[in-house]
Amino acid sequence: MVRFGLTVVRHGETRYNKEKILQGQGVDEPLSATGFRQADAAGSFLSNVKFTHVFSSDLLRAKQTAAAILGKNRFCKDMEIKYDARLRERKYGVAEGRPLADLKAMAKDAGEQCPSFTPSGGETLDEVRERAKDFFEFLCRLAVELEQKEHGKPGAPGRSSGTSGEQFVFPWTNHCSEAEMSSEGGRSSTVLDANILVVSHGAYMRNWIGYFVSDLNCTLPENLTKSQLSSVSPNTGVSHFIIKLENGNLLKPKITCVCLNQDSHLVDVGAECVASKVF
Repeated sequence: MVRFGLTVVRHGETRYNKEKILQGQGVDEPLSATGFRQADAAGSFLSNVKFTHVFSSDLLRAKQTAAAILGKNRFCKDMEIKYDARLRERKYGVAEGRPLADLKAMAKDAGEQCPSFTPSGGETLDEVRERAKDFFEFLCRLAVELEQKEHGKPGAPGRSSGTSGEQFVFPWTNHCSEAEMSSEGGRSSTVLDANILVVSHGAYMRNWIGYFVSDLNCTLPENLTKSQLSSVSPNTGVSHFIIKLENGNLLKPKITCVCLNQDSHLVDVGAECVASKVF
């Protein structure tokens, strides 16, 4: 069985986030001073996690966040960040660079509601989901290939043999859900074939997680409310998942959400931690 960890982080705050102006893909704003502090705080929160791969949207706010997180990491300071356009924010077309209120007005004029409304030149939610699905399937193939390579080495027991789980240290009390612990036992639940960090964007992440839940039946924390599930992550909010592929089957991944939009690391940053629905 292939098993990998997936940690997804939203980028830090930009000036446009604070001013409630849509960025999408066409406005490539850098992080604000607050955004850099948030990214550093996320990096400190994840500093003891040994990632095997790091991917980021190729938009500046995500790239700067990913670099700041790695800069605080005990193990991954020199790891290459791979930039992928599939992780970009949803494209908002003519609404990019304009206040969120304008998008809501466009939607109202069209007899629709946000976020399902698609402005002229923008991406539909289905198109965003297709990007997210394509990227996730790429990650699954990557994890399978890693596991196969490990087992193919002469005399190598492989990561999944139970000898290397200790290298994946998470900032949560236990990165495994109670269901996993009871079904597999604590020892085997600590072993991962890969541990992947992804830095992306609010609307994209909400859509991606929606795909996990509605299409792939992702198991959610028991205390998670519907409003929390549908909310946009706060800047540098952290979500963590464990993905299992029985017999390397890419078609039926079993996904467990350990935490969603975790933001405890922002308490001392002095920034507003409530999720702002500005992308």
